[in-house]
Amino acid sequence: MYEHNERQMIMPDEFFLPFGGKLDPENRWVVLANLIPWDKVEDIYIRSLKDTTQGNKALPARMALGSLLIKERMRLSDEETVEQIKENPYLQYFIGLSEFQQKAPFDSSLMTHFRKRFDASIINQVNEWMVEAQMKEKQDTRNEQDDDDDLNSGADKASTRKIGASSPDKRSNQGKLLLDATCAPADIAYPTDLRLLNEAREKLEGIIDTLHLPYRGTQPKPRTYRKKARKDYLSVAKQRNPRRKTLRKAIGKQLNDIRRNLKHIESLVQQGGLKSLNKRQYRELLVIQELYRQQKIMFETKTHQIDDRITSIAQPHVRPIVRGKASASVEFGAKLSISMVDGFAFLDKMEWDAYHEGSYLIESVEAYRRRHGFYPEAVLADKIYRTRENRAYCKEKGIRLSGPKLGRPSNEAKRN
Repeated sequence: MYEHNERQMIMPDEFFLPFGGKLDPENRWVVLANLIPWDKVEDIYIRSLKDTTQGNKALPARMALGSLLIKERMRLSDEETVEQIKENPYLQYFIGLSEFQQKAPFDSSLMTHFRKRFDASIINQVNEWMVEAQMKEKQDTRNEQDDDDDLNSGADKASTRKIGASSPDKRSNQGKLLLDATCAPADIAYPTDLRLLNEAREKLEGIIDTLHLPYRGTQPKPRTYRKKARKDYLSVAKQRNPRRKTLRKAIGKQLNDIRRNLKHIESLVQQGGLKSLNKRQYRELLVIQELYRQQKIMFETKTHQIDDRITSIAQPHVRPIVRGKASASVEFGAKLSISMVDGFAFLDKMEWDAYHEGSYLIESVEAYRRRHGFYPEAVLADKIYRTRENRAYCKEKGIRLSGPKLGRPSNEAKRN
């Protein structure tokens, strides 16, 4: 059930403080609250609800989205986010409360449901609305300044702008578009083959215990040699720089243990099925089977590369992203393509798999045209974006692409 709130927007001076005073209108949370179109957010929020007429009463859209923004901006846990909101009147104003209260507005467990209702596409849409409003306000301010500076030439400027807007040549291009790609690291331990296999072995042992529980006392539990396997793992994991031969031998032992445990699980499943496993264990079993397949192929072929490589059992969607940086040549997380215009950032693409960011330059430029009504004057990007296709596209649209031309430098360039 959801009850529509007609007063999504509350002015700072309307927020009641029992200890006196008023909220500072220049506070960062007050300013941010004025930028977000809460009415549009509520419309999206209502669509994510299955039934708005039955069930428990849902919390307002501003409270749900505001809490998520506070958590991410301050880098807090769910529990700490609720504590900060309970102690800070500015945060309570930001989530839509009309007066300060000393009790928590909701339980921290509800943050999980908030995240399900506001996915990445909705957050990106809210960001678009905020940026559009800010850029429109900037443009209106510039137009007012131009009118004040020269009232006599206003008609000439208007006619010039009109001609330029209808002309497809380079003079109609305005602004600069900055493109770059980065990686948002996932919250996982640095994945090594030996550590992943040991974690998989331990989880399989827990699954065997669960599947064998109905047969306790009637048939012996399958032997897993878990103490010996743990001892073998620690003997290598505690070494600072184990030899390659030693590491390969340890990985082979873990693979053998996993193979044996999977056979035990298959035998137990044939007797009683998978009904005794919970959702987490069933999901982990599927992931470990794929992990074992990948690690076995790499072990037998003596390689360290394979498609869709699993780097975390808890988050199997995380892939290694090669970045080539001095601090970290490989990062583990989502790869992002970002475009920036006048200090405003837009998320153009997010993928867990590695991709060539240069193949999305045209898409980013067309998105710029949809937002502003014209193409950018220049695109500032790294060398990886300067492909033949992108250079030909920019030349056709009258866009200057930063960087030197492809191929060998000319004699004049060498002299300079």
